[in-house]
Amino acid sequence: MIIAAIDSYLEVAPLAWRDAVVQWCPEPTQWLVHHLITIVAILAVFGTLFAFTPLAERKLLGRLQNRLGPNRSGLPWWQNGPKLWGLTQPFADAVKALTKEDIVPAAADKLLHFLAPVLIVAFSLLTFAVLPFGRHLVPVGLDAALLYFFAAGSATELAIFMAGWASRNKYSLLAAMRALAQVISYELPLILSVVPIVLIAGTLSLQDIVLAQGFWTFGFLPHWFVFTPWGFAGFLLFLVSALAESNRSPFDLPEAESELIAGHLTEYSGFKYALFFMAEYFGLTALSGLGVTLFLGGWQAPCAFLQFIPSWLWFMGKVIGMLLLFIWIRGTLLRLRIDQLTRLAWQFMVPLTLINLGNAAFWSLTAGWTGPLQLVRWGVSLAIIVIPFVLLGRRLSAGRHPRTYRYAAS
Repeated sequence: MIIAAIDSYLEVAPLAWRDAVVQWCPEPTQWLVHHLITIVAILAVFGTLFAFTPLAERKLLGRLQNRLGPNRSGLPWWQNGPKLWGLTQPFADAVKALTKEDIVPAAADKLLHFLAPVLIVAFSLLTFAVLPFGRHLVPVGLDAALLYFFAAGSATELAIFMAGWASRNKYSLLAAMRALAQVISYELPLILSVVPIVLIAGTLSLQDIVLAQGFWTFGFLPHWFVFTPWGFAGFLLFLVSALAESNRSPFDLPEAESELIAGHLTEYSGFKYALFFMAEYFGLTALSGLGVTLFLGGWQAPCAFLQFIPSWLWFMGKVIGMLLLFIWIRGTLLRLRIDQLTRLAWQFMVPLTLINLGNAAFWSLTAGWTGPLQLVRWGVSLAIIVIPFVLLGRRLSAGRHPRTYRYAAS
């Protein structure tokens, strides 16, 4: 009984602490304090996650590439002591970004140049408002939460173009146009990859989508959408589209240093540059949270007997796992060319997402099949996605071979 009481308290502990603080405030201001605490909590949790995600990325990339990551940054007044394994590196990076000179080109549009990094961070943070972080932790419970998420996320395109246009620099403008081409190209398969979820769950509410996955077979086989043929295909399509939407390798063309210096960030320095960097990681974290919510059961435990662990811990653990997957991909794959990127989106991703939508419709219509018909259902569903995948993949690479590099004779 004592353990059960502790478990139930941990589940609602964040809400209990918030309500305790709110009750100390005058009644007319309680609604404001209530929302401010929620906002501060989101900023604190995901701001801290942002601070240490680049450190984890640099260390993991170092391990993947057989080199050391940051390991020398320590406390400045403790010169002869241990360097804390580089864990103070985020604080050193923050001080560096805050103290670097803010240089604005003379010909730049000063107002738009300033607003671009502010807006892109603001739009990235808005997406966290509807994510269900736990059984009772839903900042804003909207019936059309999924629609709101994509509406807020797509607004970052405006800030990207604003940065390139306001810089009055050809490199920045070209890179902003290329970034828009990439984001718009992959926004369509990103949205289409989650439409089957809406079809099966019958709702746009992210909390209801999580609840639709809250069942287990034999107590240990979760009914997550990723464990269905159409769900697994949709999850892979979502992952690829999320990488492109967040400008992550191998789709980091808008900021390709070897081609476009720093892309639309060429004329930014100091803390403004850090804000773009922050928005990229916020966007990546938000898309990871959306992927966890839609395909991986959200805050649901993987097994019924593990429900004693607070739901918000399950959610954060899954999000961190998604972030580690993205880091692994960055350290493994090479950057694509712009023609390969757009061809992959329009000739491969979009057709597959539409086919997978029909696959989900078939899965929904055959929900009543039992016994041997279940095997038929799985076989047909797998065939619907595997056969087009093979055919489209062959068509995508037909007539195109790896480049042959020839060098002048010495």
